[in-house]
Amino acid sequence: MIDTVYIEKEIESHPRTKEVCERFPKARRVFCERYGEVFNPNAQNFRLQKQKPALILAKKFDHFILKTQKGYGIGGDHNFYFSHMLNCLYDCRYCFLQGMYRSAHFVFFVNYEDFEHAIEKQIKEAGSEESYFFSGYDCDSLAFEPVTGFTSHFLPLFARHPKAWLELRTKSIQIKPLLEMKPVQNCVIAFSLTPTEIGAALEAKTPAVTKRLEAMEKLQERGWKLGLRFDPLIYHAQYQEQYERLFREVFKKIKIPSVHSVSLGPFRLPKQGYETMFKLYPEAKLFAGPLEERKGMVSYAQKIEEEMLNFITSRLLEYVPKNIFFPCLI
Repeated sequence: MIDTVYIEKEIESHPRTKEVCERFPKARRVFCERYGEVFNPNAQNFRLQKQKPALILAKKFDHFILKTQKGYGIGGDHNFYFSHMLNCLYDCRYCFLQGMYRSAHFVFFVNYEDFEHAIEKQIKEAGSEESYFFSGYDCDSLAFEPVTGFTSHFLPLFARHPKAWLELRTKSIQIKPLLEMKPVQNCVIAFSLTPTEIGAALEAKTPAVTKRLEAMEKLQERGWKLGLRFDPLIYHAQYQEQYERLFREVFKKIKIPSVHSVSLGPFRLPKQGYETMFKLYPEAKLFAGPLEERKGMVSYAQKIEEEMLNFITSRLLEYVPKNIFFPCLI
């Protein structure tokens, strides 16, 4: 899976570095001063690297947690995100990461303890008020779990702080560690879901929706709180029929008492990111339209976006109560 591991010299002896290297004993090891030497150069081909990405082990020095954009959340006023990795195992054609980063290599920040201190500081500042922390913004929260041990490390932290919520956003079925531990009641396992036909066309390397639903059922049986994320909404001629079928499949298996929150969001990309992605994949039907630019963002034409949002919202609210529905329209 990983042929080359780049390692920052400073963290060569870090216990987590050693653990990762032991998982890939045959991988070539290359040392560097800082991960940016490998990750940031201009003359890189994201599309080519995505075929066989390397793993970069690094140390993060600052900005361990960041505030989310206004309007992003699932019920709280204090919302933050953090990323223990950069880039994703999967290759979804609509993913903004391919327009954000020059490199498709995976960056794994091994200094979990510094993230932990930053999170605990924020929890303390919030006092008696709830805080929400979202992982899975710059990566998939669970897809690399066998390598990173991310949930095994961070869930005990949140178990100690019941006023702090953790969302694990994922398309992965790497749920074994979750099934082996007692459910953490202030953790939401949030699965991104799209109709089967859209997933097959646009979500390369991801588990099928049926497999994700099977994983969700297992988590549901164990008592974990689930999140349903219909994001981004993808338009095409048969979208109404396909989303209606998806909702029937989801709510046949997933019971409302297990659902913490449901959200949706339209397909939108920053203009510069869209232009980069179009150059990488000019043949992709997703970028053929009907798209337009509004306020520096590229999205479906406003009439189409509003039609989709109205239709899908009305169908979703046939299944879920309004108090757990959080449309993300930023």
